[in-house]
Formats: sequence, structure tokens, C-alpha cells
Amino acid sequence: MNLPTIFAALTGLDIAALIFLIGGWLLVGYLVEHPPQSRPSVSLLMRHFRREWMRTFVTREVRIFDASIIDSLRQGTSFFASACLIAIGGGIALAGNPEQLQGLASGLVHISVPIAIWQAKILLVILFLTNALLKFVWSNRLFGYCAILMAAVPNDANNPSAFPRAEQAAEINISAARNFNQGLSAVYFALGAMGWFLGAGALFVSAAITIYVVARREFASKSRKVLLRHDFIQG
Repeated sequence: MNLPTIFAALTGLDIAALIFLIGGWLLVGYLVEHPPQSRPSVSLLMRHFRREWMRTFVTREVRIFDASIIDSLRQGTSFFASACLIAIGGGIALAGNPEQLQGLASGLVHISVPIAIWQAKILLVILFLTNALLKFVWSNRLFGYCAILMAAVPNDANNPSAFPRAEQAAEINISAARNFNQGLSAVYFALGAMGWFLGAGALFVSAAITIYVVARREFASKSRKVLLRHDFIQG
């Protein structure tokens, strides 16, 4: 992949679309984790319920239910990590096969575009997927840590270490969920980056749609309205 050739072939519209996509990804990610105090995101609201879960966990005599939830969360991270790994491998294989890539390019657009540009477009998707993979892998490990901390919580609410350990488990659980959400966001923007295959204008449109979808699910979804029906303790 010849970087000087790529930069020389990029138009101003291409660069602007890339800035819009990446800037939107970073901005939405920041707002999800640091929302306005008057409008908390779904991710922030869920932190309260994760802490409530761990506090309730202390007084639950039979903890099979909690173990099954943690196992389900770990399976979810494993699934997405495996899917990202497969997609990354497919993208690398396609980018490394100029003849196959040329056939794909000719089927999408009817103007001559250097192969290096198509490789750059695939690389952009791969980079988002790689970020998602790393987030999912770390999230999986954190959920594993959470399971161990939960196992260390005494099954006696009167034990002085019960609630402090439950609070530790809650914070690790929240960190795992944060990484999982960031991984999902990277997957969304990887899909949005595929709009570049049809040109810079299409990338603008796909990036705008992706930003709207992610922001709406965090700040204007029905699930958020449901969460707000309960007493909310910000933290």
C-alpha cells in the first residue's frame, strides 16, 4: 500500500468525509460517557442499575441467577469478538488480492480509481473493527474479573466486607460494560465507513446515519424512557 499515492489521490471531499466520520465517532463516544447532566445517556443510567444489582446480590441466598447473567454477558462479548476477527481476516485477504479487489471495484463504481485507494477504504473499516475487537476482548476479561469478585462476596449481609466487595464487583462490571458499548460503537462506525466504497458523498450520508442511530439509541430511545421511570441516582 503506497501512502503517497493514496494521499495524492484523495480529494478534498474524501478528506472532509473522513474527518466527519472520525470526528463523529469521537464526539458521540465522548457524549455517551460524559452526557449533559440534564440528559443522561442509557449507558450512564445503566451504571446505577449495575450497582443496584451488586447490592441486591449480597442479600440473595441462591446466586445461580447472577452467575448465569455474567456468563451470558461473557458469551456476548465472545460472539462479537469472534465476528470482528473473522471480518478483519476477510478484509485483509481482500485488500491483499488486487485482482479480486479490482473486480469488486468495477462492480461498484464506473470510474477508474487506483487500487491503493480501495485498499485504504478497506483499511479504514479494518481499523474500526480492530478497535472493536480489542474492546470486546478486554470487556470479556473484565466480566471474568467481575465473576471472580462476585464469588468473593460473603453470603452474609452482616459481614463487614460484603458490601465493599460488591461495590468493587459493580465498578468492574461497569468498566466491562463501557468497553462493550465502545466496541459496539466501533462496529456501527465500521459499517458507516463502508459508505466510502460508493464515494465521498456516500460516506457523508452513511456517517450521518451512523451518528444519528448511535446518538438516538443513547439519548432518545424507548429503552431510555423505560429506565427513567425508576428513581435515578447519578454516579
